[in-house]
Amino acid sequence: MQGLEAAERQALLEAARAVQKHAYAPASNFRVGAAVMASDGRIFVGCNVENASYGLTICAERAAVCAAVAAGARTLRAVAVVTDLAAPARPCGACRQVLAEFGLGMDVLLGGRDGAEERTTLDRLLPEPFTFADVHRGTS
Repeated sequence: MQGLEAAERQALLEAARAVQKHAYAPASNFRVGAAVMASDGRIFVGCNVENASYGLTICAERAAVCAAVAAGARTLRAVAVVTDLAAPARPCGACRQVLAEFGLGMDVLLGGRDGAEERTTLDRLLPEPFTFADVHRGTS
């Protein structure tokens, strides 16, 4: 792990839990909150937003990444993802791929109901991501 301090981990998890309350999940009632920490320490949040056209649903992690990018962040140190499940849930594959764009080795903090927490890294969750290095391979 990249060495997040306890206070940083706590701040990320608290931010994710706070934004989770704003999730819009009328179909699944599966509320997710996410917070990402930029390389400069700023924290950005996002929650899932479901849509009647299910494919248009936005995951909390991607919403948080978009908020960070909109504010000028380009490197992320960590992400926290919280749900109401007893055991913490991991980001979906699409979110793992989007997160990898901004820091493959980032810390991943997972929070569940009743204070359940797990820690891992994105490169453990997505060991061989598709990157722009793949896109540009052979084009030079």
